[in-house]
Amino acid sequence: MRKILHADCDCFYAAVEMRDDPSLKDVPLAIGGRPERRGVVATCNYPARQFGIHSAMPMARALRLCPHLKVLSPDFPKYRQVSQQIQAIFHQLTPLVEPLSLDEAYLDVSEVSRFQGSATWMAQWLKQEIAAHTGIVVSVGVAPNKFLAKIASDWDKPDGLYVIAPAETESFITDLPVAKLHGVGPATATKLSALGIETCADLRQQPLDKLFDQFGKFGRRLHELAHGIDERPVNVTRERKSISVENTYERDLPNLAACQQALGELIEKLDDRITRHGHPGIAKQFVKVRFDDFTSTTQETGARGVVHARFQALMESAWQRGGRPVRLLGVGVRLLSADEQRQLTLFEAWPESGD
Repeated sequence: MRKILHADCDCFYAAVEMRDDPSLKDVPLAIGGRPERRGVVATCNYPARQFGIHSAMPMARALRLCPHLKVLSPDFPKYRQVSQQIQAIFHQLTPLVEPLSLDEAYLDVSEVSRFQGSATWMAQWLKQEIAAHTGIVVSVGVAPNKFLAKIASDWDKPDGLYVIAPAETESFITDLPVAKLHGVGPATATKLSALGIETCADLRQQPLDKLFDQFGKFGRRLHELAHGIDERPVNVTRERKSISVENTYERDLPNLAACQQALGELIEKLDDRITRHGHPGIAKQFVKVRFDDFTSTTQETGARGVVHARFQALMESAWQRGGRPVRLLGVGVRLLSADEQRQLTLFEAWPESGD
């Protein structure tokens, strides 16, 4: 039986700013872009959340909800430095650490003998050490797998420590809303609800072949999660899956021609970013569009390298789906996996036959 921790810093960027300036602690605070530049909320503290403010909300709307909201621009070098301190504490406990972002990670403590092997005591120690050395509050979930550990870390925020013991997983999962399942977004949750599926208990009643018909390969994943099955290991070497750049415009791009013109600068930045990553193998290239009504769409095509003209064709196809002014554009590439790149190298090196 594995013992997995999921550690998640509470409102991380805001927490760092409140640590460095205690006068911010009790006032509504948001970290993100300026409203006049169509910035969005990267994170906010809990006083701000009481006004309905949340991550990814346009900053202009956040200020309408809370006119006295304190807005700070993010200081990523400072956040990365604090993140490195926290990661170092994780590694004091176990070498099996999978960072997900600056402020969260999975830890596999199955073989850790400290604290008499108690994952609960390990989680308590982590919280105390991180608070003492960085001043940051961390919520920790403890469970037999990654899926449940992540749910547990969010169960009792802020400053939470929630344990799902192996003997308790069955009862915990049965009553769990399907919207809590990893990978179930608003659209999938709506589709499940239309089928009368609100909880994992409901989901368990569905035949696997029906889930396949409704959700494709994700249907099997839903079936597994509804039964608490998650065999994913804690991966200490994360593989980059994509490279992209995007921009939110101060004024909407009014038509397709304006969007096509704006692509040039984005493609140039993408080329630079690909170069900095050592020209990795490319599987697809894509365009992302967010319209002025906040609906979004992505159009992609297979590729074995970046072809600039394809971005123009993808842009036209994506724009036709909304046919209205655009507030955000993005371009990017999806990368070949390490195995796929090794296979390509093998085939390229294979000698020609017929000699």
